[in-house]
Amino acid sequence: MISQSPRIYLYKITFEEVPYYYYGVHKEKYFNEEYWGSPIAHKWCWELYTPKKQILEIFEFSDEGWLKAQEVEKRLIKPFFNADKWCLNENCAGGFSLSSLKKGYIKNLKNKTGICSLSKEELSFYGSISGNNHKENGTGFFKLSDKEKKEICKKAGVLGGKKSAENKKRNKTSFWNSKFQSDLGKRGGNKTKELGVGIFGKWICLETGHITTSGPLTRYQRARGIDTSKRKRLE
Repeated sequence: MISQSPRIYLYKITFEEVPYYYYGVHKEKYFNEEYWGSPIAHKWCWELYTPKKQILEIFEFSDEGWLKAQEVEKRLIKPFFNADKWCLNENCAGGFSLSSLKKGYIKNLKNKTGICSLSKEELSFYGSISGNNHKENGTGFFKLSDKEKKEICKKAGVLGGKKSAENKKRNKTSFWNSKFQSDLGKRGGNKTKELGVGIFGKWICLETGHITTSGPLTRYQRARGIDTSKRKRLE
Protein backbone atom coordinates (compact mmCIF):
# COMPACT_ATOMS: atom_id res chain seq x y z
CA MET A 1 0.00 0.00 0.00
CA ILE A 2 1.26 3.44 -0.94
CA SER A 3 1.11 5.86 1.99
CA GLN A 4 -0.09 9.38 1.34
CA SER A 5 1.28 12.55 2.88
CA PRO A 6 -0.65 14.62 5.42
CA ARG A 7 -2.41 17.72 4.12
CA ILE A 8 -3.21 21.31 4.96
CA TYR A 9 -6.72 22.12 3.87
CA LEU A 10 -9.57 24.62 4.12
CA TYR A 11 -12.87 23.05 5.07
CA LYS A 12 -16.53 23.84 5.69
CA ILE A 13 -18.73 22.12 8.26
CA THR A 14 -22.49 22.00 7.64
CA PHE A 15 -25.25 20.17 9.50
CA GLU A 16 -27.96 17.92 8.12
CA GLU A 17 -30.76 19.28 10.29
CA VAL A 18 -30.03 23.04 10.45
CA PRO A 19 -28.46 25.74 8.22
CA TYR A 20 -25.56 26.53 10.59
CA TYR A 21 -22.05 26.38 9.07
CA TYR A 22 -18.43 26.79 10.10
CA TYR A 23 -15.18 27.42 8.19
CA GLY A 24 -11.73 26.36 9.29
CA VAL A 25 -8.26 25.21 8.27
CA HIS A 26 -6.49 22.06 9.47
CA LYS A 27 -2.95 20.69 9.35
CA GLU A 28 -3.09 16.89 9.48
CA LYS A 29 -0.80 14.78 11.62
CA TYR A 30 -1.31 11.96 9.10
CA PHE A 31 -3.27 11.58 5.87
CA ASN A 32 -7.04 11.52 6.19
CA GLU A 33 -6.92 12.18 9.92
CA GLU A 34 -10.44 12.35 11.34
CA TYR A 35 -11.07 15.97 12.21
CA TRP A 36 -14.33 17.91 12.66
CA GLY A 37 -13.13 21.34 13.71
CA SER A 38 -12.38 22.72 17.16
CA PRO A 39 -15.51 24.67 18.22
CA ILE A 40 -15.63 26.16 21.68
CA ALA A 41 -18.56 28.60 21.88
CA HIS A 42 -20.84 26.45 19.70
CA LYS A 43 -19.73 22.93 20.59
CA TRP A 44 -23.35 22.16 21.39
CA CYS A 45 -24.17 22.33 17.66
CA TRP A 46 -21.71 19.51 16.85
CA GLU A 47 -23.13 17.43 19.69
CA LEU A 48 -26.80 18.06 18.94
CA TYR A 49 -26.82 17.84 15.14
CA THR A 50 -25.14 15.75 12.43
CA PRO A 51 -22.03 17.51 11.03
CA LYS A 52 -20.77 17.04 7.46
CA LYS A 53 -17.34 18.16 6.27
CA GLN A 54 -16.41 19.43 2.83
CA ILE A 55 -12.77 20.04 1.91
CA LEU A 56 -12.72 23.25 -0.15
CA GLU A 57 -9.02 23.66 -0.97
CA ILE A 58 -5.74 21.84 -0.29
CA PHE A 59 -2.47 23.74 0.25
CA GLU A 60 1.19 22.88 0.16
CA PHE A 61 2.30 21.11 3.34
CA SER A 62 4.73 23.79 4.53
CA ASP A 63 4.90 26.92 6.68
CA GLU A 64 4.08 29.00 3.60
CA GLY A 65 1.13 26.74 2.80
CA TRP A 66 -0.19 27.08 6.34
CA LEU A 67 0.01 30.88 6.17
CA LYS A 68 -1.71 30.92 2.78
CA ALA A 69 -4.48 28.64 4.08
CA GLN A 70 -5.13 31.01 6.99
CA GLU A 71 -5.22 34.01 4.66
CA VAL A 72 -7.77 32.32 2.38
CA GLU A 73 -9.81 31.30 5.45
CA LYS A 74 -9.88 34.94 6.61
CA ARG A 75 -11.10 36.19 3.22
CA LEU A 76 -13.76 33.48 3.13
CA ILE A 77 -15.14 34.16 6.63
CA LYS A 78 -15.01 37.97 6.55
CA PRO A 79 -18.22 38.60 4.48
CA PHE A 80 -20.27 36.47 6.90
CA PHE A 81 -18.56 37.38 10.18
CA ASN A 82 -20.97 39.29 12.48
CA ALA A 83 -23.35 39.49 9.49
CA ASP A 84 -24.95 36.06 9.06
CA LYS A 85 -26.63 34.53 12.09
CA TRP A 86 -25.99 31.00 10.76
CA CYS A 87 -22.20 31.46 10.70
CA LEU A 88 -20.69 29.77 13.77
CA ASN A 89 -17.21 31.29 13.44
CA GLU A 90 -16.41 33.37 16.54
CA ASN A 91 -13.01 34.59 15.35
CA CYS A 92 -11.73 36.12 12.12
CA ALA A 93 -8.10 37.21 11.68
CA GLY A 94 -7.72 37.62 15.43
CA GLY A 95 -10.94 39.61 15.81
CA PHE A 96 -13.71 38.22 18.00
CA SER A 97 -17.40 38.22 17.14
CA LEU A 98 -19.79 40.67 18.79
CA SER A 99 -21.47 37.88 20.74
CA SER A 100 -18.10 36.69 22.12
CA LEU A 101 -17.10 40.22 23.08
CA LYS A 102 -20.43 40.73 24.85
CA LYS A 103 -20.07 37.47 26.79
CA GLY A 104 -16.49 38.38 27.72
CA TYR A 105 -17.53 41.82 28.93
CA ILE A 106 -20.38 40.41 31.04
CA LYS A 107 -17.98 37.88 32.57
CA ASN A 108 -15.39 40.58 33.34
CA LEU A 109 -18.08 42.84 34.77
CA LYS A 110 -19.34 40.08 37.04
CA ASN A 111 -15.87 39.04 38.24
CA LYS A 112 -14.34 42.54 38.21
CA THR A 113 -11.56 41.30 35.92
CA GLY A 114 -9.94 42.58 32.72
CA ILE A 115 -10.94 46.09 31.75
CA CYS A 116 -13.65 46.06 34.43
CA SER A 117 -10.98 45.85 37.15
CA LEU A 118 -9.56 49.28 36.20
CA SER A 119 -10.47 52.57 37.87
CA LYS A 120 -11.79 55.54 35.88
CA GLU A 121 -8.33 57.14 36.05
CA GLU A 122 -6.66 53.98 34.69
CA LEU A 123 -9.23 53.64 31.91
CA SER A 124 -8.63 57.25 30.93
CA PHE A 125 -4.84 56.76 30.99
CA TYR A 126 -4.78 53.59 28.91
CA GLY A 127 -7.45 54.96 26.59
CA SER A 128 -5.32 58.03 25.83
CA ILE A 129 -2.28 55.84 25.10
CA SER A 130 -4.29 53.61 22.78
CA GLY A 131 -5.83 56.62 21.05
CA ASN A 132 -2.43 58.22 20.49
CA ASN A 133 -1.01 54.98 19.07
CA HIS A 134 -3.91 54.64 16.63
CA LYS A 135 -3.52 58.28 15.61
CA GLU A 136 0.24 57.94 15.01
CA ASN A 137 -0.11 54.68 13.06
CA GLY A 138 -3.26 55.62 11.17
CA THR A 139 -5.15 52.61 12.54
CA GLY A 140 -8.50 52.03 14.25
CA PHE A 141 -10.78 55.06 14.10
CA PHE A 142 -8.07 57.10 12.35
CA LYS A 143 -7.98 54.62 9.46
CA LEU A 144 -11.52 55.56 8.46
CA SER A 145 -12.52 58.16 5.89
CA ASP A 146 -14.00 61.49 7.03
CA LYS A 147 -17.42 60.28 5.89
CA GLU A 148 -17.15 57.06 7.92
CA LYS A 149 -15.95 58.97 11.00
CA LYS A 150 -18.86 61.40 10.70
CA GLU A 151 -21.37 58.55 10.42
CA ILE A 152 -19.94 56.75 13.48
CA CYS A 153 -19.96 59.96 15.54
CA LYS A 154 -23.54 60.62 14.49
CA LYS A 155 -24.68 57.14 15.55
CA ALA A 156 -22.72 57.40 18.80
CA GLY A 157 -24.34 60.76 19.56
CA VAL A 158 -27.84 59.39 18.98
CA LEU A 159 -27.12 56.29 21.08
CA GLY A 160 -25.53 58.36 23.85
CA GLY A 161 -28.49 60.76 23.95
CA LYS A 162 -30.93 57.85 24.09
CA LYS A 163 -29.01 56.16 26.90
CA SER A 164 -28.79 59.44 28.82
CA ALA A 165 -32.54 60.01 28.48
CA GLU A 166 -33.27 56.43 29.62
CA ASN A 167 -31.04 56.87 32.70
CA LYS A 168 -32.65 60.20 33.60
CA LYS A 169 -36.13 58.75 33.16
CA ARG A 170 -35.27 55.69 35.26
CA ASN A 171 -33.67 57.78 38.01
CA LYS A 172 -36.31 60.54 37.77
CA THR A 173 -33.74 63.25 37.20
CA SER A 174 -33.70 66.31 34.92
CA PHE A 175 -36.95 66.62 32.92
CA TRP A 176 -38.50 63.50 34.50
CA ASN A 177 -38.30 65.03 37.96
CA SER A 178 -41.67 66.60 38.87
CA LYS A 179 -40.05 69.56 40.68
CA PHE A 180 -37.80 70.19 37.68
CA GLN A 181 -40.84 70.15 35.36
CA SER A 182 -42.69 72.55 37.65
CA ASP A 183 -39.77 74.96 37.88
CA LEU A 184 -39.19 74.76 34.13
CA GLY A 185 -42.86 75.53 33.47
CA LYS A 186 -42.79 78.53 35.81
CA ARG A 187 -39.64 79.93 34.25
CA GLY A 188 -41.09 79.47 30.77
CA GLY A 189 -44.37 81.14 31.76
CA ASN A 190 -42.63 84.10 33.37
CA LYS A 191 -40.42 84.59 30.33
CA THR A 192 -43.43 84.42 28.00
CA LYS A 193 -45.25 87.00 30.10
CA GLU A 194 -42.19 89.23 30.26
CA LEU A 195 -41.77 89.21 26.48
CA GLY A 196 -45.48 89.51 25.76
CA VAL A 197 -45.54 86.45 23.51
CA GLY A 198 -47.60 83.27 23.39
CA ILE A 199 -50.79 83.60 25.42
CA PHE A 200 -49.56 87.00 26.65
CA GLY A 201 -49.30 88.48 23.15
CA LYS A 202 -51.52 91.54 22.52
CA TRP A 203 -54.19 91.62 19.80
CA ILE A 204 -56.42 94.42 18.49
CA CYS A 205 -60.00 94.12 17.21
CA LEU A 206 -60.03 95.70 13.74
CA GLU A 207 -63.66 96.86 14.12
CA THR A 208 -63.62 98.44 17.57
CA GLY A 209 -59.93 98.91 18.30
CA HIS A 210 -60.21 96.96 21.56
CA ILE A 211 -56.79 95.61 22.67
CA THR A 212 -56.25 92.56 24.86
CA THR A 213 -54.73 89.08 24.73
CA SER A 214 -55.95 86.38 22.31
CA GLY A 215 -58.42 84.48 24.53
CA PRO A 216 -60.22 87.49 26.03
CA LEU A 217 -60.41 89.15 22.57
CA THR A 218 -62.16 86.07 21.16
CA ARG A 219 -64.79 86.24 23.92
CA TYR A 220 -65.11 90.02 23.42
CA GLN A 221 -65.77 89.70 19.67
CA ARG A 222 -68.19 86.77 19.96
CA ALA A 223 -70.23 88.61 22.59
CA ARG A 224 -70.69 91.48 20.08
CA GLY A 225 -71.22 89.32 17.00
CA ILE A 226 -67.90 90.35 15.47
CA ASP A 227 -66.06 87.98 13.15
CA THR A 228 -63.13 86.64 15.23
CA SER A 229 -60.85 86.72 12.17
CA LYS A 230 -61.03 90.53 12.21
CA ARG A 231 -58.05 90.96 14.46
CA LYS A 232 -54.39 91.78 14.25
CA ARG A 233 -51.52 90.86 16.49
CA LEU A 234 -49.55 93.78 17.84
CA GLU A 235 -45.77 93.65 17.75
